[in-house]
Amino acid sequence: MNQSGKIGIKFLMMLTNLETEQYRRQMVLPEIGEEGQDKLKNSNVLVVGAGGLGCPVLSYLVACGVGKIGIIDDDNVEVSNLHRQVLYSHQDVGINKAKVAAQKLRNLNPSIDIVAYSQRLTAQNAIRIIKDYNLLVDCTDNFRSRYLINDTCVILNKPFVFGSVLRFEGQVSVFNYQNGPTYRCLFNTPPNPENSISCNDAGVLGLIPGIVGSFQAMEVIKIICGIGEVLFGKLMIYNGLKNEYSWVKIDRDENKVNISSLSDSIYSSEIIKTKDINPIELKGKVNDPEWIIIDVREKDEVEVFGDLFNAICIPLKNLKSEINCIPKNRRIALVCQSGIRSSLAANIFIENGYEEVYNLKNGINSLVKS
Repeated sequence: MNQSGKIGIKFLMMLTNLETEQYRRQMVLPEIGEEGQDKLKNSNVLVVGAGGLGCPVLSYLVACGVGKIGIIDDDNVEVSNLHRQVLYSHQDVGINKAKVAAQKLRNLNPSIDIVAYSQRLTAQNAIRIIKDYNLLVDCTDNFRSRYLINDTCVILNKPFVFGSVLRFEGQVSVFNYQNGPTYRCLFNTPPNPENSISCNDAGVLGLIPGIVGSFQAMEVIKIICGIGEVLFGKLMIYNGLKNEYSWVKIDRDENKVNISSLSDSIYSSEIIKTKDINPIELKGKVNDPEWIIIDVREKDEVEVFGDLFNAICIPLKNLKSEINCIPKNRRIALVCQSGIRSSLAANIFIENGYEEVYNLKNGINSLVKS
Protein backbone atom coordinates (compact mmCIF):
# COMPACT_ATOMS: atom_id res chain seq x y z
CA MET A 1 0.00 0.00 0.00
CA ASN A 2 1.37 3.41 -0.89
CA GLN A 3 0.78 6.59 1.04
CA SER A 4 -2.02 7.79 -1.26
CA GLY A 5 -4.15 4.79 -0.34
CA LYS A 6 -3.90 3.22 -3.79
CA ILE A 7 -3.08 -0.43 -4.08
CA GLY A 8 0.25 -1.05 -5.72
CA ILE A 9 0.48 -4.45 -7.40
CA LYS A 10 3.46 -6.02 -9.11
CA PHE A 11 2.48 -8.25 -12.02
CA LEU A 12 4.13 -11.45 -10.90
CA MET A 13 1.57 -14.03 -12.07
CA MET A 14 0.20 -14.21 -15.60
CA LEU A 15 -3.23 -15.52 -16.51
CA THR A 16 -3.52 -19.16 -17.57
CA ASN A 17 -5.54 -20.15 -20.63
CA LEU A 18 -8.30 -21.49 -18.36
CA GLU A 19 -8.46 -18.22 -16.43
CA THR A 20 -8.54 -16.18 -19.62
CA GLU A 21 -11.55 -18.18 -20.76
CA GLN A 22 -13.30 -17.91 -17.39
CA TYR A 23 -12.89 -14.13 -17.18
CA ARG A 24 -13.33 -13.43 -20.89
CA ARG A 25 -16.64 -11.61 -20.62
CA GLN A 26 -15.32 -9.10 -18.11
CA MET A 27 -11.96 -8.77 -19.84
CA VAL A 28 -13.69 -7.45 -22.98
CA LEU A 29 -14.67 -4.42 -20.93
CA PRO A 30 -12.14 -1.70 -21.81
CA GLU A 31 -12.02 -0.63 -18.15
CA ILE A 32 -10.84 -4.13 -17.16
CA GLY A 33 -9.00 -5.76 -20.05
CA GLU A 34 -6.01 -8.02 -19.51
CA GLU A 35 -4.25 -5.42 -17.38
CA GLY A 36 -7.17 -5.15 -14.98
CA GLN A 37 -7.50 -8.91 -14.78
CA ASP A 38 -3.80 -9.18 -13.99
CA LYS A 39 -4.31 -6.68 -11.17
CA LEU A 40 -7.14 -8.77 -9.78
CA LYS A 41 -5.08 -11.96 -9.94
CA ASN A 42 -2.15 -10.35 -8.16
CA SER A 43 -4.22 -8.74 -5.41
CA ASN A 44 -5.30 -10.11 -2.07
CA VAL A 45 -8.35 -9.22 -0.02
CA LEU A 46 -9.40 -10.10 3.53
CA VAL A 47 -13.14 -10.48 4.14
CA VAL A 48 -14.07 -10.19 7.82
CA GLY A 49 -17.35 -11.99 8.36
CA ALA A 50 -18.73 -14.80 6.22
CA GLY A 51 -22.40 -14.11 6.93
CA GLY A 52 -25.11 -12.26 5.03
CA LEU A 53 -22.75 -9.67 3.54
CA GLY A 54 -19.72 -11.93 3.35
CA CYS A 55 -21.44 -14.57 1.20
CA PRO A 56 -22.10 -12.33 -1.84
CA VAL A 57 -18.82 -10.46 -1.40
CA LEU A 58 -16.84 -13.69 -1.34
CA SER A 59 -18.76 -15.28 -4.19
CA TYR A 60 -18.24 -12.39 -6.57
CA LEU A 61 -14.62 -11.68 -5.66
CA VAL A 62 -13.74 -15.34 -6.18
CA ALA A 63 -15.69 -15.51 -9.43
CA CYS A 64 -14.09 -12.29 -10.70
CA GLY A 65 -10.58 -13.62 -10.11
CA VAL A 66 -9.13 -11.89 -7.04
CA GLY A 67 -5.95 -13.95 -6.58
CA LYS A 68 -5.92 -14.47 -2.82
CA ILE A 69 -8.83 -14.14 -0.43
CA GLY A 70 -8.79 -14.49 3.33
CA ILE A 71 -11.98 -15.35 5.23
CA ILE A 72 -12.17 -14.76 8.97
CA ASP A 73 -15.19 -15.85 11.00
CA ASP A 74 -15.47 -17.85 14.22
CA ASP A 75 -19.22 -18.54 13.95
CA ASN A 76 -20.82 -21.81 12.93
CA VAL A 77 -23.63 -22.08 10.39
CA GLU A 78 -27.11 -21.93 11.93
CA VAL A 79 -30.50 -22.70 10.38
CA SER A 80 -31.55 -19.06 10.91
CA ASN A 81 -28.67 -17.97 8.63
CA LEU A 82 -29.91 -19.80 5.56
CA HIS A 83 -32.47 -17.26 4.32
CA ARG A 84 -29.70 -14.79 3.54
CA GLN A 85 -26.32 -16.58 3.72
CA VAL A 86 -26.57 -18.32 0.39
CA LEU A 87 -23.23 -20.14 0.44
CA TYR A 88 -24.57 -22.56 3.04
CA SER A 89 -27.11 -25.37 3.20
CA HIS A 90 -28.77 -27.46 5.91
CA GLN A 91 -25.90 -29.95 5.64
CA ASP A 92 -23.50 -27.22 6.82
CA VAL A 93 -25.31 -26.41 10.08
CA GLY A 94 -22.93 -26.60 13.04
CA ILE A 95 -19.75 -26.23 10.93
CA ASN A 96 -17.49 -23.17 10.99
CA LYS A 97 -18.51 -20.64 8.32
CA ALA A 98 -15.00 -19.73 7.20
CA LYS A 99 -14.13 -23.39 6.57
CA VAL A 100 -17.37 -24.16 4.74
CA ALA A 101 -17.14 -21.02 2.62
CA ALA A 102 -13.53 -21.74 1.67
CA GLN A 103 -14.36 -25.27 0.57
CA LYS A 104 -17.29 -24.20 -1.60
CA LEU A 105 -15.47 -21.22 -3.10
CA ARG A 106 -12.54 -23.39 -4.15
CA ASN A 107 -15.01 -25.37 -6.25
CA LEU A 108 -16.23 -22.14 -7.84
CA ASN A 109 -12.70 -21.09 -8.83
CA PRO A 110 -9.80 -23.50 -8.21
CA SER A 111 -7.31 -20.86 -9.40
CA ILE A 112 -7.86 -18.74 -6.29
CA ASP A 113 -5.79 -19.02 -3.11
CA ILE A 114 -8.29 -19.06 -0.24
CA VAL A 115 -7.23 -18.89 3.41
CA ALA A 116 -9.77 -19.63 6.15
CA TYR A 117 -9.33 -18.21 9.67
CA SER A 118 -11.83 -19.92 11.98
CA GLN A 119 -11.26 -17.39 14.75
CA ARG A 120 -12.53 -14.03 15.92
CA LEU A 121 -10.67 -10.88 14.93
CA THR A 122 -9.20 -9.39 18.14
CA ALA A 123 -6.82 -6.66 19.15
CA GLN A 124 -4.19 -9.38 19.63
CA ASN A 125 -4.35 -10.87 16.13
CA ALA A 126 -5.72 -8.04 13.96
CA ILE A 127 -2.42 -6.51 12.85
CA ARG A 128 -0.78 -9.91 12.28
CA ILE A 129 -3.62 -11.05 10.00
CA ILE A 130 -4.53 -7.81 8.20
CA LYS A 131 -0.98 -6.72 7.36
CA ASP A 132 -0.69 -9.42 4.68
CA TYR A 133 -3.65 -8.11 2.64
CA ASN A 134 -3.98 -5.19 0.21
CA LEU A 135 -7.41 -4.20 1.44
CA LEU A 136 -10.17 -5.41 3.71
CA VAL A 137 -13.94 -5.83 3.42
CA ASP A 138 -15.93 -5.29 6.60
CA CYS A 139 -18.86 -7.72 6.55
CA THR A 140 -19.35 -7.79 10.31
CA ASP A 141 -22.54 -7.11 12.24
CA ASN A 142 -21.31 -5.47 15.43
CA PHE A 143 -19.74 -2.15 16.38
CA ARG A 144 -16.82 -3.65 18.30
CA SER A 145 -15.51 -5.34 15.16
CA ARG A 146 -16.09 -2.27 12.99
CA TYR A 147 -13.99 -0.04 15.22
CA LEU A 148 -11.29 -2.67 15.54
CA ILE A 149 -11.14 -3.01 11.75
CA ASN A 150 -11.05 0.75 11.32
CA ASP A 151 -8.28 1.30 13.83
CA THR A 152 -6.15 -1.54 12.48
CA CYS A 153 -6.50 -0.25 8.92
CA VAL A 154 -5.53 3.26 10.05
CA ILE A 155 -2.40 1.92 11.75
CA LEU A 156 -1.46 -0.18 8.69
CA ASN A 157 -2.61 2.48 6.16
CA LYS A 158 -4.99 0.13 4.33
CA PRO A 159 -8.43 0.93 2.90
CA PHE A 160 -11.52 -1.04 3.82
CA VAL A 161 -14.97 -1.37 2.30
CA PHE A 162 -17.75 -1.05 4.84
CA GLY A 163 -21.27 -2.44 4.65
CA SER A 164 -24.18 -2.92 7.02
CA VAL A 165 -27.80 -4.04 6.73
CA LEU A 166 -30.99 -3.90 8.77
CA ARG A 167 -34.59 -4.64 7.81
CA PHE A 168 -34.98 -3.29 4.25
CA GLU A 169 -32.02 -0.88 4.33
CA GLY A 170 -28.29 -1.05 3.81
CA GLN A 171 -25.25 1.21 3.98
CA VAL A 172 -21.98 1.17 2.02
CA SER A 173 -18.83 3.29 2.10
CA VAL A 174 -15.06 3.05 1.65
CA PHE A 175 -12.89 4.26 4.52
CA ASN A 176 -9.21 5.17 4.89
CA TYR A 177 -8.79 5.42 1.12
CA GLN A 178 -6.51 8.01 -0.53
CA ASN A 179 -6.23 10.02 2.68
CA GLY A 180 -10.01 10.13 2.95
CA PRO A 181 -12.19 9.84 6.06
CA THR A 182 -12.15 6.86 8.40
CA TYR A 183 -15.08 5.19 10.13
CA ARG A 184 -14.35 7.29 13.23
CA CYS A 185 -14.77 10.42 11.13
CA LEU A 186 -18.38 9.33 10.69
CA PHE A 187 -18.91 7.97 14.21
CA ASN A 188 -16.09 8.68 16.63
CA THR A 189 -17.19 6.21 19.30
CA PRO A 190 -19.50 3.18 19.39
CA PRO A 191 -23.14 3.49 20.47
CA ASN A 192 -24.37 1.83 23.62
CA PRO A 193 -24.84 -1.86 22.68
CA GLU A 194 -27.95 -1.96 24.88
CA ASN A 195 -29.60 0.63 22.66
CA SER A 196 -28.24 -0.35 19.25
CA ILE A 197 -30.44 -2.21 16.79
CA SER A 198 -29.42 -5.63 15.48
CA CYS A 199 -30.75 -7.95 12.79
CA ASN A 200 -31.53 -10.48 15.52
CA ASP A 201 -33.99 -8.02 17.08
CA ALA A 202 -35.25 -6.07 14.06
CA GLY A 203 -34.85 -8.60 11.27
CA VAL A 204 -33.53 -8.27 7.74
CA LEU A 205 -34.93 -9.24 4.36
CA GLY A 206 -32.67 -11.92 2.92
CA LEU A 207 -32.21 -10.04 -0.37
CA ILE A 208 -30.78 -6.89 1.25
CA PRO A 209 -27.38 -8.40 2.23
CA GLY A 210 -27.09 -9.72 -1.32
CA ILE A 211 -27.62 -6.25 -2.76
CA VAL A 212 -25.33 -4.48 -0.30
CA GLY A 213 -22.66 -7.18 -0.53
CA SER A 214 -22.67 -6.79 -4.30
CA PHE A 215 -22.10 -3.06 -3.87
CA GLN A 216 -19.16 -3.84 -1.58
CA ALA A 217 -17.64 -6.26 -4.09
CA MET A 218 -18.00 -3.61 -6.80
CA GLU A 219 -16.02 -1.13 -4.69
CA VAL A 220 -13.26 -3.73 -4.22
CA ILE A 221 -13.02 -4.27 -7.98
CA LYS A 222 -12.89 -0.51 -8.64
CA ILE A 223 -10.15 0.00 -6.05
CA ILE A 224 -8.00 -2.86 -7.33
CA CYS A 225 -8.39 -2.01 -11.02
CA GLY A 226 -8.22 1.77 -10.50
CA ILE A 227 -11.47 2.42 -12.37
CA GLY A 228 -14.65 4.40 -11.82
CA GLU A 229 -15.59 6.55 -8.85
CA VAL A 230 -14.80 4.93 -5.52
CA LEU A 231 -17.41 5.47 -2.81
CA PHE A 232 -15.29 7.32 -0.26
CA GLY A 233 -16.05 10.59 1.47
CA LYS A 234 -19.73 9.67 1.59
CA LEU A 235 -22.05 7.03 3.03
CA MET A 236 -24.58 5.52 0.62
CA ILE A 237 -27.90 4.46 2.15
CA TYR A 238 -30.12 2.11 0.16
CA ASN A 239 -33.81 1.56 0.93
CA GLY A 240 -35.10 -1.60 -0.73
CA LEU A 241 -38.79 -1.02 -0.03
CA LYS A 242 -38.83 2.33 -1.82
CA ASN A 243 -35.88 1.56 -4.12
CA GLU A 244 -34.28 4.83 -3.07
CA TYR A 245 -30.71 5.94 -2.47
CA SER A 246 -29.44 8.77 -0.29
CA TRP A 247 -25.93 9.92 0.60
CA VAL A 248 -24.32 11.43 3.68
CA LYS A 249 -21.13 13.44 3.11
CA ILE A 250 -18.20 12.45 5.34
CA ASP A 251 -15.27 14.78 5.97
CA ARG A 252 -11.90 13.61 7.23
CA ASP A 253 -11.29 14.71 10.83
CA GLU A 254 -7.59 14.81 11.63
CA ASN A 255 -8.38 14.60 15.35
CA LYS A 256 -9.84 11.12 14.84
CA VAL A 257 -7.10 9.45 12.84
CA ASN A 258 -4.26 9.49 15.36
CA ILE A 259 -4.40 5.81 16.30
CA SER A 260 -1.24 3.97 17.29
CA SER A 261 -2.31 0.93 19.31
CA LEU A 262 -5.15 -1.55 19.80
CA SER A 263 -6.77 -2.87 22.96
CA ASP A 264 -9.86 -5.04 23.36
CA SER A 265 -10.82 -3.01 26.43
CA ILE A 266 -11.22 0.08 24.24
CA TYR A 267 -13.93 -1.50 22.11
CA SER A 268 -15.94 -2.77 25.07
CA SER A 269 -15.84 0.40 27.19
CA GLU A 270 -15.83 3.22 24.64
CA ILE A 271 -19.55 3.69 23.96
CA ILE A 272 -22.01 6.48 23.25
CA LYS A 273 -24.89 6.68 25.75
CA THR A 274 -27.97 7.02 23.56
CA LYS A 275 -31.50 6.36 24.76
CA ASP A 276 -34.52 4.79 23.10
CA ILE A 277 -38.03 6.21 23.23
CA ASN A 278 -41.14 4.20 22.42
CA PRO A 279 -44.03 5.41 20.24
CA ILE A 280 -46.42 6.07 23.13
CA GLU A 281 -43.85 8.16 24.98
CA LEU A 282 -43.01 10.10 21.84
CA LYS A 283 -46.66 10.94 21.19
CA GLY A 284 -46.74 12.63 24.58
CA LYS A 285 -43.81 14.92 23.70
CA VAL A 286 -45.30 16.52 20.57
CA ASN A 287 -46.36 19.73 22.35
CA ASP A 288 -43.79 19.65 25.16
CA PRO A 289 -41.55 22.79 24.91
CA GLU A 290 -38.65 20.93 26.49
CA TRP A 291 -38.47 18.58 23.53
CA ILE A 292 -37.45 18.99 19.91
CA ILE A 293 -38.53 16.23 17.54
CA ILE A 294 -36.39 15.96 14.42
CA ASP A 295 -37.29 13.91 11.38
CA VAL A 296 -34.14 12.86 9.48
CA ARG A 297 -35.96 11.45 6.46
CA GLU A 298 -35.71 13.17 3.09
CA LYS A 299 -38.30 15.92 2.60
CA ASP A 300 -40.04 14.04 -0.19
CA GLU A 301 -40.43 11.05 2.15
CA VAL A 302 -42.15 13.28 4.69
CA GLU A 303 -44.48 14.57 1.98
CA VAL A 304 -45.38 11.04 0.88
CA PHE A 305 -45.63 9.31 4.26
CA GLY A 306 -46.66 12.31 6.33
CA ASP A 307 -45.43 14.25 9.37
CA LEU A 308 -47.13 12.59 12.31
CA PHE A 309 -46.04 14.91 15.12
CA ASN A 310 -45.02 18.35 13.86
CA ALA A 311 -41.33 17.48 13.64
CA ILE A 312 -38.51 19.58 12.24
CA CYS A 313 -37.27 17.98 9.03
CA ILE A 314 -33.48 17.85 8.76
CA PRO A 315 -32.38 15.08 6.35
CA LEU A 316 -29.56 12.97 7.71
CA LYS A 317 -27.23 14.08 4.92
CA ASN A 318 -27.64 17.72 6.07
CA LEU A 319 -27.48 17.12 9.81
CA LYS A 320 -23.80 17.83 10.41
CA SER A 321 -23.99 21.22 8.68
CA GLU A 322 -27.19 22.27 10.48
CA ILE A 323 -26.71 20.74 13.92
CA ASN A 324 -25.42 23.96 15.50
CA CYS A 325 -28.87 25.52 15.00
CA ILE A 326 -30.34 23.06 17.52
CA PRO A 327 -30.09 24.27 21.16
CA LYS A 328 -28.24 21.98 23.55
CA ASN A 329 -30.54 22.68 26.51
CA ARG A 330 -33.44 20.77 24.96
CA ARG A 331 -34.21 17.08 24.77
CA ILE A 332 -33.81 15.77 21.24
CA ALA A 333 -35.99 12.99 19.79
CA LEU A 334 -34.95 11.62 16.42
CA VAL A 335 -37.14 9.69 14.02
CA CYS A 336 -37.05 8.18 10.55
CA GLN A 337 -39.08 5.55 8.74
CA SER A 338 -37.40 2.44 10.18
CA GLY A 339 -35.10 3.68 12.98
CA ILE A 340 -31.79 3.17 11.17
CA ARG A 341 -31.06 6.72 10.05
CA SER A 342 -32.37 8.17 13.32
CA SER A 343 -29.95 5.91 15.21
CA LEU A 344 -27.09 7.32 13.12
CA ALA A 345 -28.36 10.83 13.77
CA ALA A 346 -28.50 10.19 17.53
CA ASN A 347 -24.81 9.29 17.49
CA ILE A 348 -24.00 12.53 15.65
CA PHE A 349 -25.83 14.58 18.30
CA ILE A 350 -24.04 12.78 21.14
CA GLU A 351 -20.65 13.33 19.48
CA ASN A 352 -21.45 17.05 19.26
CA GLY A 353 -22.07 17.41 22.98
CA TYR A 354 -25.84 16.92 23.27
CA GLU A 355 -26.70 15.07 26.47
CA GLU A 356 -30.41 14.26 26.21
CA VAL A 357 -30.77 12.43 22.90
CA TYR A 358 -33.47 9.87 22.18
CA ASN A 359 -34.08 7.60 19.21
CA LEU A 360 -37.47 6.26 18.16
CA LYS A 361 -36.60 2.56 18.04
CA ASN A 362 -38.01 0.84 14.94
CA GLY A 363 -38.94 4.23 13.50
CA ILE A 364 -42.20 5.69 12.27
CA ASN A 365 -43.27 2.21 11.20
CA SER A 366 -43.71 1.37 14.88
CA LEU A 367 -45.48 4.69 15.53
CA VAL A 368 -48.05 3.95 12.86
CA LYS A 369 -48.76 0.52 14.40
CA SER A 370 -49.13 1.84 17.95
